[in-house]
Amino acid sequence: MALKRRPLDRDTLNAMRIARKLEMDREARNALQSNYGSPDADIVYLKDYLGAQYYGEISIGTPPQTFSVIFDTGSSNLWVPSSKCLFSIPCYFHSKYVARKSSTYTANGKSCHIKYGSGSISGFFSQDNVEIGDLVVKDQVFIEATREGSISFLLAKFDGIFGLGFQEISVGNATPVWYNMVEQELVKEEVFSFWLNRNTSAEVGGELVFGGVDEKHYKGKHTYVPLTEKGYWQFNMGDFLINNYSTGFCVGGCAAIVDSGTSLLAGPTHVITEINHAIGAEGVISNECKDIVTQYGDMIWELLVDGVDPSKVCTQLNLCSVYGSAGIESVVERESKAHADPLFCTVCQMTVIWIQNQLKQAQTKEYVLDYVNKLCNSLPSPNQESIIDCDSIPNLPNVTFTIADKPFTLTPEQYIMKTGEGFATVCLSGFMAFDVPPPRGPLWILGDIFMGAYHTVFDYGDLQLGFAKSA
Repeated sequence: MALKRRPLDRDTLNAMRIARKLEMDREARNALQSNYGSPDADIVYLKDYLGAQYYGEISIGTPPQTFSVIFDTGSSNLWVPSSKCLFSIPCYFHSKYVARKSSTYTANGKSCHIKYGSGSISGFFSQDNVEIGDLVVKDQVFIEATREGSISFLLAKFDGIFGLGFQEISVGNATPVWYNMVEQELVKEEVFSFWLNRNTSAEVGGELVFGGVDEKHYKGKHTYVPLTEKGYWQFNMGDFLINNYSTGFCVGGCAAIVDSGTSLLAGPTHVITEINHAIGAEGVISNECKDIVTQYGDMIWELLVDGVDPSKVCTQLNLCSVYGSAGIESVVERESKAHADPLFCTVCQMTVIWIQNQLKQAQTKEYVLDYVNKLCNSLPSPNQESIIDCDSIPNLPNVTFTIADKPFTLTPEQYIMKTGEGFATVCLSGFMAFDVPPPRGPLWILGDIFMGAYHTVFDYGDLQLGFAKSA
């Protein structure tokens, strides 16, 4: 089964990409199977579309109706557009499931709604056989989407989404396809694994293996880390370093998930800002951030030096309430603006973290406030990418994630994404701001950029994740 990668969902970048469709004939696929195949696993070969996410074909029904789907470890439902999707424009540009044409279809009819970061879909549940590669999952409950509420789905190359997360986050408590693969004994081992080939000129863009691991696509041994929560593929990540220097943010541990449906690396805004500043990426200039540094920088410094709990600094400055949101207005005129905008509370909290980290490195106050003021220039737009000078890539620092007390380093060539060719080449920071509040957050999302550098094993049987250098 051939898969392709979906380009980033931005019109200007899509225009710069050159679509390269590699058509494998049956003879080529048979050759791949003889070289890489295993009787105990179902190997799905990937095709490169010069993008950042991966999608491929599955079939539903008898006779089979074919759809392109994202294989997404960050969600748990399978959905495709329905023939009953009549008032949603994206459905007119994608393949639609026609229940009456399938002899194995069973009606369900229960309504549902799913919200993703890029949009939402609604529809109803149905049941039919689902074919993935050489495997046929019988009586699988899936969603027929009757409304797709985002332009992202209109522009997307894929028809639907194939969730590989846990049933705990499955909408309607529908049993995920992977669970049924295991239950119906279609796979020998209760694992699946991803290898994403970042060499865009290669014939094979990567592979997804159901029921095993392809030893040809990793070096050494996998480092395994236990899952901390079932739902997403979530684990506890240690410190994050820039050029071997700690950001101080995850020293005590941070929640992280591995998500094949996310192209970039996502993390808390204040850490992503430090990263983008270190690599020279240009984001949104935040006047609020600069106002905080100008008006309150000295006071934040003094309170931290005096030993005030960092979590209470912004509350003492009347920029946040005891609940962490904008507090009651002060009689001081300059604070009125802060209390009118909850963003001031967030920016204040980020500034405290930045100054606290610099204090640990014994820097002077003047140096620290100047540094923090510069960080304001690198604040990224939420859920958007930051641009970087392509010529600077050889001089950029490495970044390192600590997992199971071991370093997992990404070089600039690995975390910078290039799109377009020649004068139209654009380089993007692989880091994107994404803030998840406590108690669930802060949360890091390790997407395709990380998975491209590290072959990833999703061990459902032992509830753990394994990482090894890709080969």
